Amino acid sequence: MKIDAILTPAELPALAKRDLRETLCVVFDVLRATSTFVTALHNGAKAIIPVGEIAEALAFKKAESGKRKAETILLGGERDGVKIRAAQTGETDFDLGNSPRECTPEKVRGRTIVSTTTNGTRALRTCVGAKTVLAGSFLNLTATAEFIKQLQPMEVLLVCAGTREDRADEDVLAAGALCELLDGLNLECGDASPLSKAPTYRRNPQFSDSAQIARQFYAQAKSDLAAAVSKATNARRLLAIPELRDDVAFCLQRDIFLLIAKMEADGAIRRQPV
Repeated sequence: MKIDAILTPAELPALAKRDLRETLCVVFDVLRATSTFVTALHNGAKAIIPVGEIAEALAFKKAESGKRKAETILLGGERDGVKIRAAQTGETDFDLGNSPRECTPEKVRGRTIVSTTTNGTRALRTCVGAKTVLAGSFLNLTATAEFIKQLQPMEVLLVCAGTREDRADEDVLAAGALCELLDGLNLECGDASPLSKAPTYRRNPQFSDSAQIARQFYAQAKSDLAAAVSKATNARRLLAIPELRDDVAFCLQRDIFLLIAKMEADGAIRRQPV
């Protein structure tokens, strides 16, 4: 297994041209899109539909309203960190912002959420050609690592969504934490079938330079992760908004949800059995 990482959104255009047919992508937008999606699925959301633009979200709801009850679809997302309002849509306020704390069971159970965010949904959509696409966060990190161990893909690509066009430290830290979990996995190689004469052996994952950078960054920061993240651009912006400041601590909780958030062939992210 080869493990690579994209540390900035500036690399996303090149990713769109990359052959990902044998690749498992894990997308991190810790503050906050992927953390919000994981929380919503844990609290009973049926699916998350990530889209790039506000107009796409509105069009999706209109198209689906003829097929099912309109109230089963929620519009979610943010621009500049805050919930999308009617002034931006030309029509109506979105139902949800991009806060995981909004995604209570009472609001999201049984609902499909169409979400557009500044970076996270764009990163997810860029990975649509991959064999497997997962939404990763600190909230479900170990479950994600165990799922990767079960699948044993040829290549794992950790995609850090970033902040606008810049690196987001919190995403790189989460990618590094996943690298730490994946390091030392005993991965079977060779043909293990009973009739095969080829030897079966075990080897550790191979980390690219960028994956090693993420791993080392996490190793240096993990003793006080909250302090390290509080210096990041996204965290500083959220901490300055009273109603959103608690999102930072929420998103840094480790392994509180035992679930896999997998984007399926129809573009929807759904909860997978563990």
